Parts: sequence; C-alpha cells; structure tokens
Amino acid sequence: MNTAMPVQQRGMSFGGFVFGAFLLVLFGITGIKLIPAYMQAAQIKNIFVTIAHDPDMQKATPHDIQASFDKGASINNITAIKASDIDISSDGGMPVLSASYAVKVPLVGNLSLYMEFNPSSASK
Repeated sequence: MNTAMPVQQRGMSFGGFVFGAFLLVLFGITGIKLIPAYMQAAQIKNIFVTIAHDPDMQKATPHDIQASFDKGASINNITAIKASDIDISSDGGMPVLSASYAVKVPLVGNLSLYMEFNPSSASK
C-alpha cells in the first residue's frame, strides 16, 4: 500500500482576500483625497520660485509681489492661501517668499486628516 503525503494547499483564504482588498481600497481612497492638497502645495511653491527668480521682481515692492502671486493663484485656482498670507523677505537682493498654512481633509464621518505645509522659494 502506497501512502503519499497529502499536498498542502497554499494561497490566501477568501477572508484574507477580502481584508486585503478592503485595505487596498481604504488606502486608495485616502490617497486620492490627499492628492489635491499636495498638488496645490507644489503649485504654490512653483509660483513662489517663479516670482523669486523673475528679474522684474528683484526690486519690486511687497505689494507688487503679492499682486504677481494673485495672478498666478487665479490662473492655477489656488484657494489654500491668499497673497496677504505670504511672508516676503530678501536674501542678497533676491526676494524670498514663504507661507505656512494647514489643510483639513475630511475622510469619513468625523474623521479628518490635518496637514501643514510650508512652501518657500528658498532652495533646500
């Protein structure tokens, strides 16, 4: 009589699959909700860098710099900050623009994510 050892099954159970799919969907939805906040922060930083490296803005007044930001913000539909929220300083004759702001992203029910951004035209 030949008794072979039974082959062990390998793989994921249905419960494990459902749990894994749930986690994947949860992280996917969270990521999709966070993308706009990070894109807007990148756009703000890009506007800051563009303004800081513009030769016409080297000797501009803070009001002119804020007006330039307003133009860029309206083109890019930026709503996270206003021109009055920008801190303007100078480094060797070149303007340095920076801001600090927070974004609250609602996830589900009363659960939200609170993110802080600090875009700046200074190289890091």
